[in-house]
Amino acid sequence: MASFVIEGGHRLNGEIHPQGAKNEVLQIICATLLTKEEVTVNHIPDILDVNNLIQLMREMGVDVAKTGVDSYTFKAENIDLAYLESEEFLKKCSSLRGSVMLIGPMVARFGKALISKPGGDKIGRRRLDTHLVGIQNLGADFRYDEERGVYEITAERLRGAYMLLDEASVTGTANIVMAAVLAKGTTTIYNAACEPYLQQLCRMLNRMGAKIGGIASNLLTIEGVEELHGTEHRVLPDMIEVGSFIGMAAMTGSEITIKNVSYENLGIIPESFRRLGIKLEQRGDDIYVPAQDSYQIESFIDGSIMTIADAPWPGLTPDLLSVMLVVATQAKGSVLIHQKMFESRLFFVDKLIDMGAQIILCDPHRAVVIGHNHGFRLRGARLTSPDIRAGIALLIAAMSAEGTSTISNIEQIDRGYQNIEGRLNAIGARITRI
Repeated sequence: MASFVIEGGHRLNGEIHPQGAKNEVLQIICATLLTKEEVTVNHIPDILDVNNLIQLMREMGVDVAKTGVDSYTFKAENIDLAYLESEEFLKKCSSLRGSVMLIGPMVARFGKALISKPGGDKIGRRRLDTHLVGIQNLGADFRYDEERGVYEITAERLRGAYMLLDEASVTGTANIVMAAVLAKGTTTIYNAACEPYLQQLCRMLNRMGAKIGGIASNLLTIEGVEELHGTEHRVLPDMIEVGSFIGMAAMTGSEITIKNVSYENLGIIPESFRRLGIKLEQRGDDIYVPAQDSYQIESFIDGSIMTIADAPWPGLTPDLLSVMLVVATQAKGSVLIHQKMFESRLFFVDKLIDMGAQIILCDPHRAVVIGHNHGFRLRGARLTSPDIRAGIALLIAAMSAEGTSTISNIEQIDRGYQNIEGRLNAIGARITRI
């Protein structure tokens, strides 16, 4: 098991480029199963979750070739259907959260999918009802084998249907869209997720020959087609990494420029950091964060304490609340962080309290942060990364802390951040991988 040793207190300076978006590329790779023709995907991040999915695709029979530093081609012409029912395949799916998005493409194209309960972050209950009920609405039958922990979904031919999703699940919407593009007739999905990554998936499918209307809204209309063909696609920059770098700059009093962020696809993220008092400027498609000795949390117009909460797009992504909570520990003022969508993501705050942060954990969803205003620095500590986003938040805390910190279980960070220590060390951090 690898660890990071972080020497805190060093300011960053320079330019950093965000990687391709993890949450987009997992959908895009699964979508390549919908055609037997070649699909080229560019700006793929070199991270554990993505690499594991690419390897799984190879083992399924997809012809995968690396054509550049971050470019791959996928050709799903000869899929090994027997392998898709093997215990080896099911075991690999159980350790990879993104594998759940194989259901839609496999049922749409091959009429059958077996998948084990997927893994991923331990951040609370992450149900699959939206995925399975949505695909069931298209005419699929599904059975859950409780003893093996395996879902079996079958359909001779999917048929379009109207559905109102009970939650605007991003991966659930992606799965249903990928199933519906090859269904017979028209599918209408209301309360669909409309994140930029879902928009990217829909636009790529349209270039492949799908007929999807209502992109960027929560009402999607999909007219089924007989087949899809190949295309080329470029993955957006990772908005979570962009937000993480903004937080790092604020916590360490650093001046950095985050390059090529696709600013129009960041939504409310820049404004949410401004509410914490952080200055940042849009310069073309870059974000410039000046060095700040202090930053003051805003209050609401009536003077009440600021609340920052997650919400489905275009609200604030839940993946950044861990970062914003850490950043608030050195702000001037107080803020209530309300994590509505996952019930276990705030449990890492006990590590921050051990480092000297003033945080009141109200319940599994809410924490009040009382900022130090840089009057008191966090102390170095021995830490463990519980999930991807808490892991990067703890790394930010350690970079700003006094003394040396050690973070173990950094495989969780590697799942979502490409060569993070190399890129940060290049602009002044002191992080060693052990």
